[in-house]
Amino acid sequence: QVQLVESGGGLVQAGGSLRLSCRTSGRALSGYSMGWFLPSPGKEREFVATLSRGGTAYHADSVKGRFTISRDNAKNTAYLQMNSLIPDDTAIYYCAASTSYSATTRRTDYPYWGQGTQVTVSS
Repeated sequence: QVQLVESGGGLVQAGGSLRLSCRTSGRALSGYSMGWFLPSPGKEREFVATLSRGGTAYHADSVKGRFTISRDNAKNTAYLQMNSLIPDDTAIYYCAASTSYSATTRRTDYPYWGQGTQVTVSS
């Protein structure tokens, strides 16, 4: 079973950047598609970005052009590069792993989750 640990969150001013990391242990990252999600009031966790095992990426419209998901299988680490941050990006960001080969935006396709990392963007 794979374990996920996020890091890289923090406090940043609007317009700034952060890079979130999600390190896996227990199993190789290469065996999983990866996703980043955040909580959505009254709803399931909301999709932010997803990256297939083969490297195909999808980003939510709200972050397209600002955030980029990537992975380094040799380091067993997935990343979320966050640029041009705005106060509305403030949230706890969760990393998740799916055994699906394809990238998937459905929260229910991800059985493995990290504990989350807080991102706070000040105006």
